[in-house]
Amino acid sequence: MIRPFVSVLMPIRNEADFIARSLAAVLRQDYPHDRMEVLIADGMSTDETRAIVAETARCYPDVPVTLVDNPQKIVPTGLNRLMAQARGSIIIRVDGHCEIEPDYVSRCVQYLQQSDIAGVGGPIETIGSDRMSTIIAAAMSSAFGVGGSAFRTVKDRALLVDTIAFPAYKREVIEAAGPYDEELVRNQDDEYNYRLRSMGYQILLAPDIRSRYYSRSSLRALWRQYFQYGYWKVRVLQKHPLQMSLRQFVPPAFVLVALGGALLAPFSRVFRALWLSALTLYAAANLVASWLVVRKSDVRQLPALSLVFAILHFSYGLGFLRGTVRFARRFRDMAR
Repeated sequence: MIRPFVSVLMPIRNEADFIARSLAAVLRQDYPHDRMEVLIADGMSTDETRAIVAETARCYPDVPVTLVDNPQKIVPTGLNRLMAQARGSIIIRVDGHCEIEPDYVSRCVQYLQQSDIAGVGGPIETIGSDRMSTIIAAAMSSAFGVGGSAFRTVKDRALLVDTIAFPAYKREVIEAAGPYDEELVRNQDDEYNYRLRSMGYQILLAPDIRSRYYSRSSLRALWRQYFQYGYWKVRVLQKHPLQMSLRQFVPPAFVLVALGGALLAPFSRVFRALWLSALTLYAAANLVASWLVVRKSDVRQLPALSLVFAILHFSYGLGFLRGTVRFARRFRDMAR
């Protein structure tokens, strides 16, 4: 039986530390190499990314690798450029910060051929390359850290989900949904998958489709990443209000309580008591969640993990509030 042709799309920028292993994992797939192509959109990298891509591609000549420029430097513009060139009847997105299993493509194809789902992906194992990135990875794999994000926290069962990482789609589904929203620097997957589900399509999380994601290695990079997640989530809210879940409003609500309480506490005993109670409750929940994560590994990581949890929550919450102010006028369009 002739296998469907698969296009693997990789939007990248400044991935010199990871792109060799990420691209090599794609080129070592057990799927027939004559039924694959790899398309890479580089966001004008300023490091050695492009040279590493060329060298890695030379080591695996059986799969054609095409590198194109992405002058706008963001993921949705890169994906749209690649989708316009892709020849596959199945389209798979892979990031430069991840490493997929050798059977990733073949399993995605199998699920898409044997069911009515429009897209499929699997749980990701978040890992680190040093001490701090390992702690960050542990926080990003915790429900306390990232809420109910199924592809980060559910490993043992198949289920229909709102969104997935590194998805595989049928081409006709992509053509029906249209291009990625190029306004969204972050959260473009959330918006795109909601658009698919609103059209009646289903998205599957399959436990045997596996990948590894390399987490950020510094607290500063983590802060910036989750601040942007919160910031651009406001635009997703304004475009698709029903895409939001309650958990996504918890961080900005907590940041409002923390900052508002700090301003009002000096003027009112009641506000001071409520503020201190909220901070104490959060600190206790943070410590318990941190203990549950580190108790079977290294308890010495508990202070650092607690700090990482706080950064995840505060940076996302502050980003959301900043986005709310920045895009305040767009709420009138949303109301209309």
